[in-house]
Amino acid sequence: MRLLWLILLFPIFGAGQILVKRNAHLMGGKFEVSIVAPDSTEANRHIDDIIAEISRIEYLISDWKPETQISEVNRNAGVKPVKVDTEVFDLTRRAIRLSEITDGAFDISFAAMEKIWKFDGSMTEVPSPDAVRRSVEKVGYMNIELDSIDQTIFLKRPGMKIGFGALGEGYAVDRCRKMMQERGVKAGLINATGDMTAWGKRPVGRKSEPWNVGIAHPFKRGKVARKFSLDGSVATSGNYEKFVEIEGKRYSHIINPKTGYPATGLTSVTVKGPSAEVANGLSTSIMVLGVKEGLKLLERFPEYGCYMITDEGKSRKRNFRK
Repeated sequence: MRLLWLILLFPIFGAGQILVKRNAHLMGGKFEVSIVAPDSTEANRHIDDIIAEISRIEYLISDWKPETQISEVNRNAGVKPVKVDTEVFDLTRRAIRLSEITDGAFDISFAAMEKIWKFDGSMTEVPSPDAVRRSVEKVGYMNIELDSIDQTIFLKRPGMKIGFGALGEGYAVDRCRKMMQERGVKAGLINATGDMTAWGKRPVGRKSEPWNVGIAHPFKRGKVARKFSLDGSVATSGNYEKFVEIEGKRYSHIINPKTGYPATGLTSVTVKGPSAEVANGLSTSIMVLGVKEGLKLLERFPEYGCYMITDEGKSRKRNFRK
């Protein structure tokens, strides 16, 4: 979903610097990679390496590619522990920690949830309470067992699955930003299907300017709800592009992993801070938690700011600067 817009992003020549952008289909979505470098050859070499790194991570953590380590973990749910690479183990441990902090508003085992809510126009009635209850029977991060000595992951219950979703995208772009900065690349931006990480400034004429980002307005198509400059990461979760209306009531595609029912109260949540992985996890969690509990959660992450838009169109923010 395109819930964040990059404003004025196109190749521009500056004083000894050029901005080069390329699109790629990665992790099931559209990525846009922009690099500022002295020439196009160098910029494209960096972009090639970013695409290769994201693809490498995808073939470790994807839960829908059968050859990945996470797919192997899921196939062995209720059977045996599976040994995984260190970065897969560490990412899983961080995801479980976020699940604990949010009391299941975010749950890495959400991948096992039965898809009883349909958002393709085919659903005409609300699922029965029994169907909703059954849909979450295999969800529960507390049934994931990590062995740090053998570096294994074990899903205790048959039928369980884990999946990283946008959290995995965030991890991948965090890795790539760090890789570029360690190489001395002064500026760049990676747009992972609308969630972004950026560093440095883009060249404009003989000057340089910040990367400018806009949050798509949930109630006014084609409009921007808020603009800001970005040096760090930002992620938006929203319910206004994928939903179903039944008997005049709107049901969001963002499901509460604990209850099996769509989240209500918030239409859009944007979180920005140093890590795309953390921002993605927080934006999803706050959509489920709602305004009051979402703001409480943010207190535990002082480096992050949040901009919320409620179902009534009102905005709330904390530590969210332009």
